[in-house]
Amino acid sequence: MRATKKLVLLAALTASAAVALAACAPTASGETDPSAAGGEVSVGVITSETGALAGYGKQYLDAFKAGLDYATDGTGAVDGTTLKIDYRDDAGDPDTAVTAAKDLIGKGTKILMGSASSGVALAVAEQAAQNKVLFISGPAAVDTLTGLNEYTFRSGRQSAQDVATAGTFLDDIQGKKITVFAQNTAFGQGNEAAVTAILGAKGATVDSVLVPEDATEFTPFAQQILSSKPDLVFVAWAGATSGAMWQALSQQGVLDSIPVVTGLGDSPTFDAYGEASEKINFLSHYFPGANTDPVNEKMIELIEKAGGTPDLFSPDGFNAAIMLVHAVKEGKGDGDAMVKALEGFSFDGPKGKTTVRASDHALIQEMYQAKLVKKDGSYVPELIGAVPADEVAPAEAGK
Repeated sequence: MRATKKLVLLAALTASAAVALAACAPTASGETDPSAAGGEVSVGVITSETGALAGYGKQYLDAFKAGLDYATDGTGAVDGTTLKIDYRDDAGDPDTAVTAAKDLIGKGTKILMGSASSGVALAVAEQAAQNKVLFISGPAAVDTLTGLNEYTFRSGRQSAQDVATAGTFLDDIQGKKITVFAQNTAFGQGNEAAVTAILGAKGATVDSVLVPEDATEFTPFAQQILSSKPDLVFVAWAGATSGAMWQALSQQGVLDSIPVVTGLGDSPTFDAYGEASEKINFLSHYFPGANTDPVNEKMIELIEKAGGTPDLFSPDGFNAAIMLVHAVKEGKGDGDAMVKALEGFSFDGPKGKTTVRASDHALIQEMYQAKLVKKDGSYVPELIGAVPADEVAPAEAGK
């Protein structure tokens, strides 16, 4: 059986943005960037330093700074051009992010980066396109960001790669039955739709057990799963009832009789599954022991040297720095030239060979299968296997 990373299914995954955005004055295509001519390119990093996703923002920022050190050989410059980095906190709010983006663009910023929230990413992407500014989003997983416009890229994975990884826990998806177990919310319904679209297209039959958001007793729902007799259960859950839900699945024998897959979160969540921990199959975007790639080892070294802790979204920050340096090296601060430089760009990242798909800017990368094992009184992830990048590549946007 092959492997892959977390179906993180964060709250950010299903966020949507319907923000009316006003354009700042655009820079004409092909126009020489005056700041680049002066030996400097301005970069705005807008991410969550406070708010619900502050932990994800910190993981991204710690790795981004380590990645800049790595990609510039500690100089902070690209072929003599200094990278002037301006960090802004969006607090997970699209309006705050748009205000910051407008201010940065008005001051001559040529590159925007960093979104942890999907809603923020969609809003900033619109600003970037209106102003012909390069935008490299971060951990935001919403699928619609891929192919949204020509100026938008991503440095992390997207939800479709999570769902595709879940399917790798079955030797053959064709003809198999998959039950989605989730709350009856936009988040849960979105995951049901994603599994139907992605794994259903590969030949699976998909049904669901959707639980009222205010439910506190999960035994009847666990019994519904058993009665359905699926070949795989895909769990997408968020919130304070997670512990009680997993306890019910364990006590009712679901975890013993049917393969159950969910996304592996960041390290603070590893002890949250209780007695169910060692019975769950986890899809994973990343954890520090996921591979022994030299770039991964270097990233871990640099983050720890600076006092940080590598975690789930560290590759997103490190990749972003590598992509930034390449874009500036080839495009010299010009928006259109930097877009062309990144399209088709393939590089060695913390997850091995990573490629920006030229047609829609999806980031093609390997994923992981993992399990949690008890060590020194706590649970830690252990690799089951890596899933090759092409096996979990999202469908090409627009096709």
